[in-house]
Amino acid sequence: MDLSYGAEYEEFRAEVAEFLAKHKDTAPKNPELRSVEAISWQKTLIEAGYFARTTPAEYGGHGGKPDILKSRIIAEEFARTRTHPGMGGQGISMLVPTLLESGTQAQKEQFIQPTLHGEMLWCQGYSEPGAGSDLAALRTAAVLDGDEWVVNGQKIWTSTAQLADWIFCLVRTEPDAPKHQGISFLLFSMDTPGIEIRPLVDMTGKANFNEVFFTDVRVPKNQIVGARGEGWKVANTILKHERGSLADPNAMQHRLNGLVELLETETVDGTRVIDIPSFRDRLMRITGRVMAAKCNDLRLLSNSINKTGGSPLAAMVTKLQGTELRHELEALAVDAMGEIGLAYGDNEHLRGGGSWQTQYMYFLGLIIGGGTSQIQKNIISERGLGMPREPKVVAATKQGAA
Repeated sequence: MDLSYGAEYEEFRAEVAEFLAKHKDTAPKNPELRSVEAISWQKTLIEAGYFARTTPAEYGGHGGKPDILKSRIIAEEFARTRTHPGMGGQGISMLVPTLLESGTQAQKEQFIQPTLHGEMLWCQGYSEPGAGSDLAALRTAAVLDGDEWVVNGQKIWTSTAQLADWIFCLVRTEPDAPKHQGISFLLFSMDTPGIEIRPLVDMTGKANFNEVFFTDVRVPKNQIVGARGEGWKVANTILKHERGSLADPNAMQHRLNGLVELLETETVDGTRVIDIPSFRDRLMRITGRVMAAKCNDLRLLSNSINKTGGSPLAAMVTKLQGTELRHELEALAVDAMGEIGLAYGDNEHLRGGGSWQTQYMYFLGLIIGGGTSQIQKNIISERGLGMPREPKVVAATKQGAA
């Protein structure tokens, strides 16, 4: 079996390698959102066709044709050289593909280019107290008043709300409709009067999440994506992209390359950690799972480009497998560093700026966020494998309880 890409693709790989050799030193290492370095690098990548490759040029993308092998080569070369692959986040990874699919022409023209270029940051208004895993139980309400929606309610676990320019938000607009049918999808500025943001410090020690409160927030009527009351369809498109972005195999490969380098440089009693059988065995298992994740990603890309639908199960496993794999990968790095792996903050012995410890805790949180692993297993078993639905617990009546 010949698994080589062929001459055309090897030439393309050489082009990517040449670009990286020329520009790698200008790439930011750990860029801050909205920084000059991050925005400049983002535009360089888009112009070269190494980011937003297939997004139409009229919306700020590169405008290239879909080619899964070229996409894979780009990812491989950026991971090999450990070069920053460009910005991510809710706006770029989740909202942009959703607007391309479901947005109006005006919405595409207004939002996609500044989002792709890192000039407009977004947050996601989904989860609420009492509506996390059961998202359709949300109660944040929007009432139409003339040409404006009036929004009241609360969201929680809202990542980057303190930095965001805009929010894409699920609200209940049809209070008498069945819960999945009474939801709409609104876009509005975070500068709108009536929005209050309260930070939530997580186990990384940083306020990566927030509570967001809405009090009589007025949103123009036309800032709705899709039809009124049919926001659940849009929400599921977003969730598809969210779960994929939380388990990006390209990011896994980038971290795996860093892990190998760490295991080759850290020592125990003069022996490289990578030469210790127990650590090498863990590394080999993780490497195999990363390779499997990359192959599954190629299958999903192929299905998407060819519009075959493919196996729904292939998409369902990505979030579950990806977040748990990243947590295991980061854990191996922490273990390899021994007592140094417990360091954090401004400790002089930190490796990699403390990223291994931070990512270990962060992905422990993502095993819960975006749909817990338990919820993902239910989705896989019921929708993917056709197994019987989990029985619901019937609440006891007062008479029964007596």
